[in-house]
Amino acid sequence: MSDLNVLFVSIDSLRRDMLGAYDTPFDWVADFDVATPNLDRFADRAITFETHYAGSLPCMPARREWDTGIQEFLWRGWGPLEAYDTTLAEKARNAGVLTKLLTDHFHLFQHGSSGYYEDYHGFEFVRGHEDDLWKTAPYDPDPDLLRQVGYDLDGERDETTAEVTDAAANPNHVLDPYDLQHYRPRWKYVRNVAGFDDDDETDFFAAKVFSRAAEWLDANTEWPQWLLRVDEFDVHEPFHCPEPYASMYTDEDPRDPDLPVWPYYGRVDRGQAKLTDRELAFVRSQFAGKVTMVDTWLGELFDALDRNDLWEETAVVVTADHGFLLGEHGWVGKMSPDFDLVARTPLFVWHPDSPRLGETVEALTSAVDLHATVLEMLTEDAGDAPHSRSLLPLIEGETTQHREKALYGWWHSDINVTDGTHTYMVPIQEDVPLYNYSTTQMSAQSPFTPTSGYDNPEAGAFLPYTDVPVWRQRYPSASLLSEPRLYDTDADPAQSRDLIDKAPEKRSELGTLLRKALDELAAPDEAYEQYGVSQ
Repeated sequence: MSDLNVLFVSIDSLRRDMLGAYDTPFDWVADFDVATPNLDRFADRAITFETHYAGSLPCMPARREWDTGIQEFLWRGWGPLEAYDTTLAEKARNAGVLTKLLTDHFHLFQHGSSGYYEDYHGFEFVRGHEDDLWKTAPYDPDPDLLRQVGYDLDGERDETTAEVTDAAANPNHVLDPYDLQHYRPRWKYVRNVAGFDDDDETDFFAAKVFSRAAEWLDANTEWPQWLLRVDEFDVHEPFHCPEPYASMYTDEDPRDPDLPVWPYYGRVDRGQAKLTDRELAFVRSQFAGKVTMVDTWLGELFDALDRNDLWEETAVVVTADHGFLLGEHGWVGKMSPDFDLVARTPLFVWHPDSPRLGETVEALTSAVDLHATVLEMLTEDAGDAPHSRSLLPLIEGETTQHREKALYGWWHSDINVTDGTHTYMVPIQEDVPLYNYSTTQMSAQSPFTPTSGYDNPEAGAFLPYTDVPVWRQRYPSASLLSEPRLYDTDADPAQSRDLIDKAPEKRSELGTLLRKALDELAAPDEAYEQYGVSQ
């Protein structure tokens, strides 16, 4: 179907184990019985991808994969689209497809990001989430919410709370809600939502984004073909929920200033991120509340497809960039070893011509594959993106296999490979040089602050997938693994039993897959040494 529309929805930080379509390896999730009726109904009618993995983590690296089909984390960190990139929106535009972006994902518009919205025919930005640089009033923000987002109002002003422990603590998180020196103060959120009514969910972000997307569908039915990209920042922290979601999974008072809605990343048993059992239980309840809230308002978008009779001429993709640890493995956040709760993400696809609707696909797939998939849905041509492989052969029932292996990780840190049944985690060697490659002089390890000049940068055609010269700049690396790890994710989906010393043959097999993946991607020479892989 050459005139197929595509609705591409991403939900930030959505954990697959909270959805009815996927099993949970953790008892507490089952005890919550998180309500996601709209996603569950969609999964029943769509194709559920069982073994779908992130590639480049976290937020903006994932979006560059979707936008360009480049798996970037071997070469660069969080950053802008590059001068040589051709985006999904641009390719659709060139094929005569109307394109629209609706989002509250403020990272698209801040320091460290550029180019992610300019190629659309239209974009709309719902302001105010997290630390979006938006409101500066009221001068005296809500003291209870300040405490819930992480401020210690009894502490000394101008003293940072950022204790460097196992996690990469953000030094911009300061105690002073009147501090003006930092680019990501948490007081931004408290002032941004000062006019919100906690009893009116329509004030909150998921409601605004999905209802506006539904209105767009209602108003744009006369266009012959379109791509609607909905990038919803929820379920991302802060986990500040309106009613009824704030009280849905807890008996606590959700406005109790002693209960956090914005946990720091790190170990839950010590340091900056430490949480009591009560605090952790509350954080989990608010995360679950946000999942249900997002599901509720996603239902408004599905209703718009219903009332405009669009299902038979529209493909619908719903996915997430990554998950979020809520105390599992002793961590909170996504800066951790890349366990499946972070890296194995949900993916659902509705395609009106697919013979596999209502089925579960077991084949191993990767986030970068969505670029070629959406492009081929729109144009019948998957294009020539460097690392993306269209999922349409799976969707159309032409094959049951897709990838032999999937690679994923963070630039500057550890690397991971999976064959779909086992995951192999390999620490980065911090004494081996690490480089960031970009046409822009990026602040690669401080992307939310203004770019400063590099010391001793090199320029050259260093990348295997473009002849465009780029800057190469050395940075320090950071490992969160002390030793390699190996997990059987079929038998042990919670990844609780490290098999690194118990399954030498499997370790060797995954090590070979890691080397093959680096070879196929034409990884930079230093990557082999960083991960102890022979060339």
